[in-house]
Formats: sequence, structure tokens, C-alpha cells
Amino acid sequence: MTGETPNAAVVQPCENLDATIDFFQERLGFRLEMIFPADDPSVAIVSGHGLRLRLERGSTAAPATLRLARAAIARRDINETELLAPNGTRVLLVDQDIPVFDAPVTPHLIVERETTNGDAWIVGRAGVRYRDLVPGRWNGHIVASHIRIPVGGPVPDYVHYHDVRFQMIYCHRGWVRVVYEDQGEPFVMHPGDCVLQPPGIRHRVLEASDGLEVVEIGCPALHATHVDHAMTLPSPTITADRRYGGQRFTRHRAAETPWSSGTGAGFESQDLGIAQATDDLAQVLVHRAERPGVSDALAPSSGFRFLFVLAGALEMAPGVQDDAEGLTLGVDDAITLAPGPGARITAKAPDTRVLDIAVAERAFSP
Repeated sequence: MTGETPNAAVVQPCENLDATIDFFQERLGFRLEMIFPADDPSVAIVSGHGLRLRLERGSTAAPATLRLARAAIARRDINETELLAPNGTRVLLVDQDIPVFDAPVTPHLIVERETTNGDAWIVGRAGVRYRDLVPGRWNGHIVASHIRIPVGGPVPDYVHYHDVRFQMIYCHRGWVRVVYEDQGEPFVMHPGDCVLQPPGIRHRVLEASDGLEVVEIGCPALHATHVDHAMTLPSPTITADRRYGGQRFTRHRAAETPWSSGTGAGFESQDLGIAQATDDLAQVLVHRAERPGVSDALAPSSGFRFLFVLAGALEMAPGVQDDAEGLTLGVDDAITLAPGPGARITAKAPDTRVLDIAVAERAFSP
């Protein structure tokens, strides 16, 4: 016998080694790593799909349940969703580990807004505060989070990536130092800065200031985060124009981006570059009005539309009629609009600024 004995394996009972080994090898693509003793085998180790199983005759261990991605198994002609190995191990064949929601978007003019109510915050890992900004998470299609780190310093993060169709981070208050695959040395995001995180890009959060607050949007709402143990950041090379899942990493620097007068109705806008980087899958703008009373119409949207008040106060009315009854939103209030005729926004305080995010309907297709 040659080779090294694996350091760890999941013990599974097995009275018929030959039949069980054949099952895992022929049907699921595992390989035999070790078997002993040669004259009357009682133990075998098989490995595959990131697993090692120790098949042991006479073991008192209970048969386990394994989840395997159907696309990764050796034979693609298996139609069953569940298999039972000769030793009792239950094997579930799944199309993906995390479900992607394809429920229809609920049609309504306005989803109930989320305000700065202190009860809305929950405490997550390492004391990080979270506030959900989209009630019902848009039928599972979108998660929008207001994230706060009260006490800054080094962040206990690791190189990781996400299974997403769209994800962006907007720095609202404080600063955060981050690093991204193929994008050079770590950099600091300041208030108003934003990054588009394309699907699968490796990244890591390194350090944050006291009172850091960001707004994070992700699609679908429920998505997997994978740890990359092999990659070290920063990357040795820079490939700034690389595409990940059809999208290009984008870093918006608020201090270096000009403002456009747009329609000339009183609001100026800053384009964060998301539409160009995603082939119009999403568009992100920041609107500002230096004096109260100015009003402007937001264009109709066929998908998801989300507003978050960054400063000042805003009145928002559905449709574009000047006399439509509206809602007044304060700092850190958020509101979501369903597909429809757009909306009219009116500044109610000096230096009113609002984050405006639109995600196309095709982002929600399975």
C-alpha cells in the first residue's frame, strides 16, 4: 500500500465494502484512497467533492446525509433527487446549495418604508448592527441592508466571494479599508464612495473607522459566501478591466466625480458608473438639492427601485403629478417602489441628498 493516510474522515458503517465502494465510485465519482487489510478488508476510505468517508465494517456510527451538487457528479444521467448507498448513507442531489428565488415581484405602488426606528436594528457577528431596508426582501429577490460598526479597528475578515447577480456597497459614514482581486493595493472608501462587487470577485475587509455605516444591496436576497483559502490579497498583478460573471469591478470616488444638472429641474445627479459596468443590469445615482422646494421626476422603472435619504429631507409622491400626495422621508429613511410610472421627489431641507438604485427585471430571472 502506498500514499499517505488522510488525516480526517467521516466514519460511516458499512457491512458490504465492495458494493458501497462501487456505488460511490461509479455513481458519484468518488475515488478509493485506502483499503485494509488486504486479505479481508474491513475499512476503506473514499474521497470526492471535498469529502472523505471512512467506510468501516462493524462501526456503530449512524449513516450520514450528504448533499452533492448534481452538476459535479461523475454521471449526469441520474434523475433521482435522493439516493441510498448500500451502507445506508443518504445522498441528496441538489441543483445548487442556495436557492435562487424566482417568485414574481408583488405589484404595488409603494412598499412600506423603513425608518430610523431604533427597534429595527439587530446585532450580528462581532457586534455589527444591521437594519433591513426592504420589507419582505422583495419576494426574496433583493436584500438591502444598512450596516453599522460602532467601534472601529481591524476587521476579522478573510478572503471570500459571493454567489450573486448584483451587489454593491455604498459608504455612508466613516471609512473602511478594503482590497479586491486584481485591483491593486488596498484602498479606503470615504462617505459617498461606492464599489460594485461583481459575481465571484475575491475581496476582504481590512479595517474600519468608529461609526462606519454602509448601505449594501444584494441580489438574490439569499446567497452563499465562499471562503477562498488559497488566495492572498492584494493580487500580484492588476487586471482592472477583467470581467467577473459578465460584470466589471467599479470603484466610484465621490470627490472626483462631477455632478450633472440632469433635467435642470433643481436636482443635480452623480452617476456612480454601475450601469456601464453591468451592461445596464443596474443603475445607481446620487441626487442632491442645495435648497428646499426644488422638485424633479424620477423616470419609470420596470424592475426594482429603491431610495435612501443620505442627508436633509425628501418628499416622495408616486407618479409625476405635481399635486400627488406624498410621504416625507428623513435622514436614513428608505423607500421601495414597484414597477410603475416613476415618482416625483421634492427637497424639504437644504443639502438634501438621496441614493437612487434601480435594478432591471432581468436580474430576478432564474
